[in-house]
Amino acid sequence: MSNDPLLQPYRLKHLTLRNRIITTSHEPAYGDDGMPKDRYRLYHLERAKAGVAMVMTAGSASVSRDSPPVFSNLLVWKDEVVPWMRRLVDDCHEAGAAVMIQLSHLGRRTRWDKGDWLPVISATHEREPAHRATPKPAEDWDIARIIRDYADAAERMKAAGVDGIEFLCHGHLLDQFMSPLTNSLPAPYGGSLENRARLTLDMVAAVRERVGPEIILGLRYGVDEMEPGGIDIEEGLALGKLFRDSGMVDYLNINRSRIHTDPAMTDLIPVQGMRSAPHLDFAGRIRVEVGMPVIHASRIPDVATARHAVATGQVDLVGMTRAHMADPHIVRKIVEGREDDIRPCVGATYCLDRIYQGGMALCIHNPSTGREATQPHQIEKAGVRKKVVVVGAGPAGLEAARVAGERGHPVVVFEVADKPGGQVRLTAQSKRRAEMIGIIDWRLAQCQRLGVEFRFNTWAEAEDVLAEAPDVVVIATGGMPTTELLAEGNDLVVSAWDILSGDAKPGENVLIYDEAGDHAALQAAQVIAEAGGKVEVMTRDRTFSPEVMGMNLVPYMRALQDKTVTFTVTYRLDAVRRAGNRLEAVIGSDYMKLDKTQLHDQVVVNAGTQPLADLYFALKPVSGNRGAVDYDALIDGRPQPAVEGFQLFRIGDAVEARNTHAAIYDALRLVRTV
Repeated sequence: MSNDPLLQPYRLKHLTLRNRIITTSHEPAYGDDGMPKDRYRLYHLERAKAGVAMVMTAGSASVSRDSPPVFSNLLVWKDEVVPWMRRLVDDCHEAGAAVMIQLSHLGRRTRWDKGDWLPVISATHEREPAHRATPKPAEDWDIARIIRDYADAAERMKAAGVDGIEFLCHGHLLDQFMSPLTNSLPAPYGGSLENRARLTLDMVAAVRERVGPEIILGLRYGVDEMEPGGIDIEEGLALGKLFRDSGMVDYLNINRSRIHTDPAMTDLIPVQGMRSAPHLDFAGRIRVEVGMPVIHASRIPDVATARHAVATGQVDLVGMTRAHMADPHIVRKIVEGREDDIRPCVGATYCLDRIYQGGMALCIHNPSTGREATQPHQIEKAGVRKKVVVVGAGPAGLEAARVAGERGHPVVVFEVADKPGGQVRLTAQSKRRAEMIGIIDWRLAQCQRLGVEFRFNTWAEAEDVLAEAPDVVVIATGGMPTTELLAEGNDLVVSAWDILSGDAKPGENVLIYDEAGDHAALQAAQVIAEAGGKVEVMTRDRTFSPEVMGMNLVPYMRALQDKTVTFTVTYRLDAVRRAGNRLEAVIGSDYMKLDKTQLHDQVVVNAGTQPLADLYFALKPVSGNRGAVDYDALIDGRPQPAVEGFQLFRIGDAVEARNTHAAIYDALRLVRTV
């Protein structure tokens, strides 16, 4: 038996778990009409089959009709959830994993214009900044109804066969009652700590009476709100002891910070460039001083950190949730001695940013996550070996080469630079986003393991590709930044890439015109501001950086707000002219005619990229398919139609400007059928 701390069994009440690694509750937004149907089930089943001890489903499944989801949460107030959840539970049990579900009432963390348009309730009349609904303080009949809703939902989950239920307090209704920052009620549910905790304890008592002793019950709560007047560590410890002394709670899942704003949420769930496992010591303190089993998950992205958390006694079970979105086979690879083969979580938090934008959670560099039915994580060997030539070693090209190599094909990759990476390597030059290079390093290592041949410092021409006698050619040459959007003065501006790469020295008084709305403008603004420059970021959009979602925006704002940086929305840069030794920016608007100019010593344009596709068009006339893609076959997972001669495809930004996930997904679903 292994002596690895992570692989030791653990007994939680009556339940024996096969190791110490779990995925904690989170909402991938794969539900269908609030039900955990096949996409949802297969997502969790993949982790169960690969060895996790327990899958905790549902990021706060809704127990009440006046807790309408803001992003596709499960609806456990519906009886029809039981058979869907039962199938998920049975499949995961068969794979050897325990199953829990997290239940919650959102309180003010929702909106009145969702679901059935019912009033939003809380323990306060103050709105939550993130969701903007102004709640009514809960009345006695609301409290009684919600306790009953929790008990009904728990009974449904018992019928579905779950091993346990976790109640999410943190930031949701239970915590809104517990926190002095959000509880303005009189006794018996307001005032003292015991009164503020009363709703949680009354609810757990009702649930325990309904489900009996065999269902494990846990609480996920904030130990320290990190805000004056809120729950501090001492009150957090006192809450833990109240839960312990109730005799009804079997474990605690420890959080820290608040979640009512993007900055608070990001302190709870750190993104790339922030410290790993920042709250682990608090979890350890609760475990020691309260004396209950403790679970914790907050940016524990790698096996070494997880192993430390368990080996040092900070936690009993360690949550590696985003890490399992990047690689659901972590436990299997630990068991097999293949830790170096684990696809790393790079902390991009594309997953969470997508759900807060109303989409499904997707990993920035594992497009199989959430697509288990159509894009299995395992790549099957091809029946016939084909010579594959890939041009470009950015994320799309490396993924194409990796997948072709896994299929068993001989692969040659041409790359004009002296190392792989493309735009990701440029992004990773920013210190805070340095982890992005893991996307490239992992793929390069996989390609080297598979025997892929790389030819760096090589500008591939059509004759170079044809000399390889290829069966399949994949053009992944990416795109180049464009600044050609002005009526005049395109030659007077530089691109955001020029700033990031160091090809252009930051100016002292700089206008950044952001047409693309992505990370590059903010990265350039940070470079210029940290060099001492004054920066104005201008966009014609009604919000700045619309492609940079809330959690990723936080580190930029923390880097920029104490410097001379301003943001101007709803204005357009029309032209740039010379004005002596300065530049005159001509400002327009989509809303009205303007006659406005301003002077700067540097103008930076971030307008995305245009495809670098000359080689594709040179090869297109001599290819068998003339570059055509059968979209029906692509979407259905069937091979592209056979042709005389070689097949030619282009992927990623060589087609059009998108993002890293799209580029990698292009490569995976195309090449896995080659």
